[in-house]
Amino acid sequence: MDKSVQQITDKVSLIASKNTWIEGLAIQQLIKTAELTGMERVAGMPDLHPGRGYPIGAAFFTRSKIYPALVGNDIGCGMALWQTSSKVAKVNLDKMAKQFKTIEQPLDDNWADDIAQGKREKNITNSNYDHALGTIGGGNHFAEFQAIDQVYDQSQLDQLGINKKQLQLLVHSGSRGLGQSILVKHISEFNHDGLATNSEPFNQYIAEHNHAVRWAELNRSLIAKRFLAAIKAQGDCVLDVNHNLVSPKTIDGVKGWLHRKGATPSDAGYVVIPGSRGDYSYLVKPLLNQQQELNHNLCSLAHGAGRKWKRGDCQSRLSHKYKREDLYRTALGSRVVCGNKELLYDEAPQAYKKCESIILDMAAAGLIEIIARLRPVLTFKTNGSCSK
Repeated sequence: MDKSVQQITDKVSLIASKNTWIEGLAIQQLIKTAELTGMERVAGMPDLHPGRGYPIGAAFFTRSKIYPALVGNDIGCGMALWQTSSKVAKVNLDKMAKQFKTIEQPLDDNWADDIAQGKREKNITNSNYDHALGTIGGGNHFAEFQAIDQVYDQSQLDQLGINKKQLQLLVHSGSRGLGQSILVKHISEFNHDGLATNSEPFNQYIAEHNHAVRWAELNRSLIAKRFLAAIKAQGDCVLDVNHNLVSPKTIDGVKGWLHRKGATPSDAGYVVIPGSRGDYSYLVKPLLNQQQELNHNLCSLAHGAGRKWKRGDCQSRLSHKYKREDLYRTALGSRVVCGNKELLYDEAPQAYKKCESIILDMAAAGLIEIIARLRPVLTFKTNGSCSK
């Protein structure tokens, strides 16, 4: 077995080298989750960190039952990469940072046709959360303009139609209040018990889950389009991949359900693994080595750099060293728009692992090929007290 793959128990594997720091509580949660009824296998990614009862940065394969709590409240959360028509060489950060004053408001009537068309294409029937479409939300969600910093495989970059001279836009968001409402409803009825796969509650949850996944995809598309409109640019979607979802999967000949909580699918084509706002992100191509894929990482990859520090602890750790104004610029020369003081500290680069270590672990395990490295140019979090 590769040194970047650790077999914790018969059911639990961890894609991480011994040099990658993983909090003990996260591994405990991983092992505990493997004990759930119907759980076949559990795989932790190198960005694994503790969540509320269940770890984040992991994939879970079950038979006979699914566990909505493993997917969480942000159903369909994921990453979308868009190539913009703007040239990297012509970026004016001061000007750009001022162009997002109304970017968090509900989309106005000028967007009615885009919303209606998107809902038709995605078969979205719920209108209760239309006001949230096109909005990022809080936590670790963001919209980040990026530049291709280093190319490792030009031919594959060409195949994707990505031009190094063009500014890229990475959007990280999910299903907002819709996903939250689905989980709250489920927990109120079933607590954290799983749903038998031959039951009516299972069928109802899956239908609502799939609807939320489609909603999240439309949300990211509208977020990208309004950010492009704000800087007066055009753009094309290069990729859009969800990392919070449950889907049917056959592994080693066994038909079951694969839950991903902060785990990027490795069976959905090229993906971007983002770093923190002061770190590089990486465009990678998953390598479908079946023996490794099926036995160790459950067809999944890391979804980001992974937290080192708990939210709420960051301000006390950093405020004596960094003033608020210091955190609006990063060591890589990028700009940060974040009007919420607590979020500014909670999402500081220091609170996250280095993305390169996460990437190197997955590459060493034979799971990815690195295509390009992306440098942050401007990261948008919120203008004020961001909505949840």
